[in-house]
Amino acid sequence: MKKLLLASVAITGLAFAAPAHADVDLEVGGYFKGYGAFIDQDEPNDGTLKADVAGFDMVRETEIHIGGETTLDNGLTVGAHFEFQADGNDNMASDESYVYFSGDWGRFNVGAENGAGYLLQVAAPSADSNVDGIVQYVSPFVAAVDLDGSTIIETDELGLGAGALSYAMSTGKMDKITYLSPVMSGFQAGLSFTPDASGNSDSFGIDTDEDDDGVLGEIYELAVRYEGDFENVGVIAGAGYALGIEEGSSPTTDDVESWNVGLDLDIAAFGIGAIYMEDNQGLAGVGSGDLETMVVGADYTTGPFKLGVSYYNAEDKAFDVEFDRYTAGVIYEYGPGMSFRGSVQMLEQDNPTGIDDADGTAVLLGTDITF
Repeated sequence: MKKLLLASVAITGLAFAAPAHADVDLEVGGYFKGYGAFIDQDEPNDGTLKADVAGFDMVRETEIHIGGETTLDNGLTVGAHFEFQADGNDNMASDESYVYFSGDWGRFNVGAENGAGYLLQVAAPSADSNVDGIVQYVSPFVAAVDLDGSTIIETDELGLGAGALSYAMSTGKMDKITYLSPVMSGFQAGLSFTPDASGNSDSFGIDTDEDDDGVLGEIYELAVRYEGDFENVGVIAGAGYALGIEEGSSPTTDDVESWNVGLDLDIAAFGIGAIYMEDNQGLAGVGSGDLETMVVGADYTTGPFKLGVSYYNAEDKAFDVEFDRYTAGVIYEYGPGMSFRGSVQMLEQDNPTGIDDADGTAVLLGTDITF
């Protein structure tokens, strides 16, 4: 009996010693963006390798999201958010992982998430935001040369790399601290600080190893955004700036600077907007040059349908590469978070001497399901 009482006391003690669990409302979500792509494209050829462009293929992007939050009695909201890439070759790799704290004073994000430059960036209207939006989730084309000058011809492989023709101001999803102010009279500002970008391949497009020339250390971001109405015209305007500090001292590399401005106007059912951005790519000396990007778009919404067009131009002055992309499309919302999407896209690629241009046309038909 004595042993039983002692065991009971021990178990009770362990129960009281166990850590408390937060009372959090959990949510599971994600998206599926899948398309059939019909492609007619000149096959790029660099003299030694010729790409085999498929006439039809499937392109998709899939993610699973898990998160939860709770609001305390003092008004503080605490939450966490995780995103996992769920396509065939991703092996459920983590894409984002961060916690956040918010209240009347604003919001802090802490962890692996995009910074203020992206979170407050203005996007131009699009034909289908999955293929010509601020983030290009899917791409049907093959390119002989990427915007960074690297040769990317791959035999029997479809794709100019999803995201290659994005215009998101992203400093990578490495650990950072971001503060977003509350919205006051339509205005909002944001600041981000990344303590150490070295060793992250997704930082400003520069692959780095610690203590080498060209390595980025701290990254700083500043962004502002305004949303409001002026004489029955909806206005969204914003600007962002990012600076990555180079740790080494190479004559061919430098601090990375990127900035953007954007304006989007909504007049009744019509929308029109444009963005412009520059990135010095962290290059210095001979061969240096900015990557300049301009996007113009317009759309019209009627009932469950949205029709849109966009023009994208990116010119890399360092590597003498230029892309012009024209897109027109229609979206039909057939249910909450569900849409059928169709678009026609033309791509013109001006490549350096000795590498064939790879102009092409693609038709994409698919669906986007967000849950």
